[in-house]
Amino acid sequence: QLQACGGGLVQSGGSLRLSCAASGSIFSITFNDMGWYRQAPEIERELVAAVSSTGSANYADSVKGRFTISRDNAKNTVYLQMNNLKPEDTAVYYCHALYTLGGVDLGSWGHGTQVTVSS
Repeated sequence: QLQACGGGLVQSGGSLRLSCAASGSIFSITFNDMGWYRQAPEIERELVAAVSSTGSANYADSVKGRFTISRDNAKNTVYLQMNNLKPEDTAVYYCHALYTLGGVDLGSWGHGTQVTVSS
């Protein structure tokens, strides 16, 4: 499983750091892309940021310049540093990881962590 943590309540302009670590049966798997998604009430889940196994990152336009995604391959952990948070960043954040097992491409979702930004 993927275990996400780091969410919370923060004022507009504040910062939070999310982390997501692999555990259990997938702990020793080598992940391909890892990423963070978010879902606000009545809005479809959207990709926030993703990072490849080599460290190449891409971001949603709405978070460019404010969020930074990184990963520690040795720990099978992905991070999301969120700065200058805005009320519209309020959502449940989910981590996701892609991996190949037995020649089959698979994905794993972490449970969500709530991020609430007050104005």
